[in-house]
Amino acid sequence: MTDTATRPRGHRPPTRRGGRLWLLWGVAAGLLGVTATVVFDVRPWSEADYARGGILSAAAEDMAGLDPVGNKIGFLLGFAAVACLLVLQGSWRVRVERGSTSVAARVFSAGLVTSAAGLTFGYAWKGTLGLYGHGGPEFGSFGDEGLLVFYALTDFGAFIPWFGVLVSLAALAAMAWFERSASRILGTLLGALVLLIAAGYILTGVPGLAGPVGGLGLAFASLWMLLGRRGVSSGDTATDRAAATGTPLPGRS
Repeated sequence: MTDTATRPRGHRPPTRRGGRLWLLWGVAAGLLGVTATVVFDVRPWSEADYARGGILSAAAEDMAGLDPVGNKIGFLLGFAAVACLLVLQGSWRVRVERGSTSVAARVFSAGLVTSAAGLTFGYAWKGTLGLYGHGGPEFGSFGDEGLLVFYALTDFGAFIPWFGVLVSLAALAAMAWFERSASRILGTLLGALVLLIAAGYILTGVPGLAGPVGGLGLAFASLWMLLGRRGVSSGDTATDRAAATGTPLPGRS
């Protein structure tokens, strides 16, 4: 008989798929974030402008071309993504981090909170631009020069903060390879993604590169852990195995 008193307080062994439904918050956060950040990335130019190519720059007189509805939808979906990130972080702390000595598990959690904090501002600027922009309910509160300032804040505002999620994905890759608490195939894929974006930072100097892929990476990782055979455990591999199989740890009775 397994001596349950020997298990760490708050420890939970790896669960079956039915016990992993909390990972759906990660899928929702990622998909909502990609939609709010990329699909509703409102620009003042038309398709014809893009077709002509070249470097496009916005000026105050271009602010009339911004879509207030697109900014409002992006703001609402973005705030929903932030809420999902925070619920995922809380669920992770209870299901994985609690009772674990894994540093990587705590870094994963911290990355989610970091992104949630930054994205709150990033998506809020989109909502502000929709509120005060041409066609918005409070249009006229600011001139086009003031709207250009808000637009500049939205340019990378919803892209840069996904860096925190990128750090979370790197931490999950470390959990997979060094702690064997997640699939190593998943860890390899996430590690390659993180290295690719890191190389992009170095080569291009563009600070928003995590924006297009951070949400997709989180949704993919969450879905993998939800449907995969292993899921994710606390990172204390020896203890996890003992708890799952009913075998006492060496030196314990």
